[in-house]
Amino acid sequence: MKTKEIQELIDFITQSGLEEVHIETEAIKIHVKRSNAMPQQVASLSPNSLSSPTQVAPILQENRLATNYITIKSPMIGTFYRSPSPEETPFVKEGDAVAKGTKLCIIEAMKLYNEIESEVTGKIIQILVDDISPVEYDQPLFLVEPVTG
Repeated sequence: MKTKEIQELIDFITQSGLEEVHIETEAIKIHVKRSNAMPQQVASLSPNSLSSPTQVAPILQENRLATNYITIKSPMIGTFYRSPSPEETPFVKEGDAVAKGTKLCIIEAMKLYNEIESEVTGKIIQILVDDISPVEYDQPLFLVEPVTG
């Protein structure tokens, strides 16, 4: 099963609301079960607990600064690796220039090592994930300042 097919399956399960899916063919057997890890408590908001405009202003300013950056997100759930092996140097560091197609990291999912490539030409502004840490689908991995012109 290809990465794209796995991602489509994950999207289907997420959108359908199914709790459990079992697929079996001659070549592959997949059993996926969702767990609801979200707490069932509902928080009550009082007018005093809401942010005041002075608290919101720095957040808005920070978001305006980050809008010219492109976020490269994880295409799957797995373990994030910055280098091909522990002894080797990372694929990229903050401040490195990258071209479209440059290898940025590896995400290991079910013993398959998937190389993640840059979607844009630009400069790595920030690496948002620590090496050898778990990542979720659509989790931001890198901030890239695209090259314009």
